Amino acid sequence: MDLSPLQATVRILFVEDEPKLGASVRKELTEQGYEVDLAYDGRIGESLFKSGEYDLILLDINLPHINGLELCRRFREVNREVPILMLTALGELDDKMEAFSAGADDYLVKPFHLRELLARIKVFMKRQQLNTQYEDKLNVSDLEIDFAAKSVTRAGKSINLTAKEFSLLGLLARSRGRVLSKNEIAEKVWDMNLDSSTSMNTIEVYISFLRNKIDKDFDPKLIHTKQGFGYYLKPLI
Repeated sequence: MDLSPLQATVRILFVEDEPKLGASVRKELTEQGYEVDLAYDGRIGESLFKSGEYDLILLDINLPHINGLELCRRFREVNREVPILMLTALGELDDKMEAFSAGADDYLVKPFHLRELLARIKVFMKRQQLNTQYEDKLNVSDLEIDFAAKSVTRAGKSINLTAKEFSLLGLLARSRGRVLSKNEIAEKVWDMNLDSSTSMNTIEVYISFLRNKIDKDFDPKLIHTKQGFGYYLKPLI
């Protein structure tokens, strides 16, 4: 697999309090052509985030001064589009759900293989490029997805989505009512198979997030489950 970055100017903010891990990962990413700013605590990480423009955030959870979950929430208040990948030793489902709720787009459990981290970074960068190759807008009932502006509205009301939620909603919308299996969603949104680090539970969590934002306060409901098959987006009368 070619793991070289798609462009040499990708800027990454890496917030990690383990100096040895931080230095080794930064060294590898730099050798791959990425520009990496490294912070060893949450306070420095927040300062760097406010002073620079980043294409990707790598964020540990257990950080001094400001923990990664709170930092993720603060980042999302400023920028809801930048991909945020959590790197943490906490691997239980509840920990992952808490990270996703804070606004994380993906989750990598320590210890991890550096090749997997590089592959996931490339996926995020590739997806940002691919988003420009489709139609600018899609409408499903009163839901409007603007792919150029990375914005979503329903009945004229703006809906804030994370980058991963936006990718999942875009996939459902572009499928135009076709049922998507969990395997297909995992491959196209996470670029991984379900038997790897992306689990069925993760997909269910994200579908739940989307339903709360897209359907909970609106009618008709648009996101549906076909038991035993998968999910689809379509207005049902």
